[in-house]
Amino acid sequence: MSRNILLHLTLPSSTQLALRRAGYETFDDLSGTSAEALSKELGIDISDSQFIITASQRPPGPPLSQSLASLISRLQIFPCSYAAVNTALGGGLPRGHILEISGPPGSFKETLALDYARIFVEANEEVIFIDTQNMTSLATIKKTFYNSSAADGYQDLVRYTHLHTLPDLMIFIHNLLSEIHATTGLLVLNSISFPFLSHPDIQSSKRTALLEKIHQVFLQASALNNLTIITTSQMSTKLLNADGSPGNFETGAKAVMVPQLGSTYLPSGRSYRLVIVPESRTTGQDKVYLDSIRC
Repeated sequence: MSRNILLHLTLPSSTQLALRRAGYETFDDLSGTSAEALSKELGIDISDSQFIITASQRPPGPPLSQSLASLISRLQIFPCSYAAVNTALGGGLPRGHILEISGPPGSFKETLALDYARIFVEANEEVIFIDTQNMTSLATIKKTFYNSSAADGYQDLVRYTHLHTLPDLMIFIHNLLSEIHATTGLLVLNSISFPFLSHPDIQSSKRTALLEKIHQVFLQASALNNLTIITTSQMSTKLLNADGSPGNFETGAKAVMVPQLGSTYLPSGRSYRLVIVPESRTTGQDKVYLDSIRC
């Protein structure tokens, strides 16, 4: 099996170009190179270089006993029940990618996340469902499976947990890789922004460091473990000056709504940002931004 780096990893084009220019073509070329040295040499984030180094240390391919059917099943795209969302995502959510769903209160963020949870469970895959704001109860999850083919056994494939504080969230993130089983297909982090809002006095540098830690773990979980991740987030108001630069209450010419956590925690090249804009109780718009956007 080929050991070509670019054939095995989903990397931003800028990182691919940096690897080529530095003469890295195969995983064997990385032998003896540390993540810190690679980050400095290529001028890339340390989390990205750690991902590359970790990937280079994996076995070169799946075990020969693994069936072709199981390999194919782990490489699919998941369409949901909402045609507009599938269209916005180009057909569906690819396995091993991250989808952030944001919108104002009353938008169907949790409903959409639960729909994906149902789809993965019906494919006989385990779902880790984390709720941080009491927005989704066990009764709501049960209702999701009323008319599902997995109605009788969904409890065996859904791991449901409440996390209400920022320390609790970060402990979960720290341990996430060890919580992924062979059958784990999806992680849902409902209201991921809420624990940060409960700590408004956190220093900006500390907040950034925590978001970068989430970025690093999400990257490893999605790329190395093929875990699909869905987060939901509330929106916040951002003031802009007339020229589009960040403003304040004195200089701002307009206000826009943006996802509360920004995009620092989302791995480049693997993430989608779905913004839901309701127009009425039954209609609205959705728009997908690739991970290159910065809020």
